[in-house]
Amino acid sequence: MRPCPMPFSFKKIALYALLQCSFYAAPVISAQSAEKSLPLDDLQRFTSVVDQIRKYYVKPVDDKELFENAIRGMLAGLDPHSSYLDPSEFSDLRANTSGKFGGLGIEVTMEDGYVRVISPIDETPAQRAGIKAGDVIVRLDDTPVKGLTLKKAVEMMRGDRGTNIILTILRKSESQPLKIKVTRDVIQVKSVRSKVLDKQYGYIRISQFQTQSGEDLINAINQLKKETNNSLKGIILDLRNNPGGILESSVKVSATFLDKGKLGYNGLIVYTEGRLPGSEIKEYAQNGDLLHGAPIVTLVNGGSASASEIVAGALQDHKRSLIVGTQTFGKGSVQTVLPLKDNHGLKLTTALYFTPSGRSIQAQGITPDIEIPDLKIPEAKQDENENWINLRESDLQGHLDNANKEKKEKEIKDSADSMPNTQDNNKPLVNQDYQLNEALNLLKGLVLTSNVNPNKLNAKNKIQKEKLILESIKN
Repeated sequence: MRPCPMPFSFKKIALYALLQCSFYAAPVISAQSAEKSLPLDDLQRFTSVVDQIRKYYVKPVDDKELFENAIRGMLAGLDPHSSYLDPSEFSDLRANTSGKFGGLGIEVTMEDGYVRVISPIDETPAQRAGIKAGDVIVRLDDTPVKGLTLKKAVEMMRGDRGTNIILTILRKSESQPLKIKVTRDVIQVKSVRSKVLDKQYGYIRISQFQTQSGEDLINAINQLKKETNNSLKGIILDLRNNPGGILESSVKVSATFLDKGKLGYNGLIVYTEGRLPGSEIKEYAQNGDLLHGAPIVTLVNGGSASASEIVAGALQDHKRSLIVGTQTFGKGSVQTVLPLKDNHGLKLTTALYFTPSGRSIQAQGITPDIEIPDLKIPEAKQDENENWINLRESDLQGHLDNANKEKKEKEIKDSADSMPNTQDNNKPLVNQDYQLNEALNLLKGLVLTSNVNPNKLNAKNKIQKEKLILESIKN
């Protein structure tokens, strides 16, 4: 990724800033900050400390190491998301937004000296091993995390494909620390996945907001329409454990479901506010609603952060989707990466973002319209005596078969085949994913009370709208 040319407005910087990782742009210094004199007393104190370390520390320390540590400490003291980037971290940043990178597959932050998991990424070693959002990592193999920088902890979690690492974690639901072995792998994240539920309902999972997520979402919706013979009644948008990503991508995803002509707040999706002049940006819906008003239920949880919260907040404020699940993470800040010499960079929190109604999500999160806890529903075990007592006609020897039996069995099989991939597709959905099962029930209820009939939509208008949406996203 090449640095942008020097004449670059702060508005553009903010526009391309990411919410979890960031693009980078040329730095802009305001006249006000340039006029303010440097604190000479503080600078003298700093140079004095450096001089004392060079003279009396137990072993010689390279000047470059001293100054890099000072910069990292200065940024770490601001907030958990501002940081200093060396050339390798620049490379990792580019890989993360493109959807292919090495490691365990977890999005992490530093909290009280420990590494906290924001969310495991779908179909990665961390998710398969059972790492959950909210887990606190206290030991990496035999090394305590306390005292490590986030950079050092992340480096230790990386390694060659096929090698193992033991994570010791604390989890709220467990009284004792857990030791979980995770096998490292090359992480290739598929941003958008989709499936048909119960023949006429769509399930779309966005695991991370990458560069192509907006286009991938449109392709997924069109594929669902094709699979349902253009009778898609509604969709479930699953943003659980989505740690965020690119701001621009979250705007495109939101705009796919919003029709500018039918929205309040002038069609606003998100806006940001920062200290520097020009840091305020506003993003609006353009040509839209690829679903033509069909109901949406959006699933969120404590691992839904940043760009996920922008989408959920916009859909909630515009009353376009029912938001269900649990409280989201609460990351409402924008990071901009500014280039420094020798391929180094500075990732700096430059603004806070707000939902269309003016809500700040920072440290608060999105509150679902309906709270659905993440429960594990065990399969009911039938008592043999109960089966003997509660006899049915079908239990009697020589009973007549139902003429619609084969048709019913096929419907059940088709329904099972349409469920999302989970641990065991032979189990009922309520036993596989309680939150998803409840979201599907709510979606069916919304469809019953909705006036939208996808079969009666004017085909010409549908094609025209889809073309406009695609054009606006490409632009």
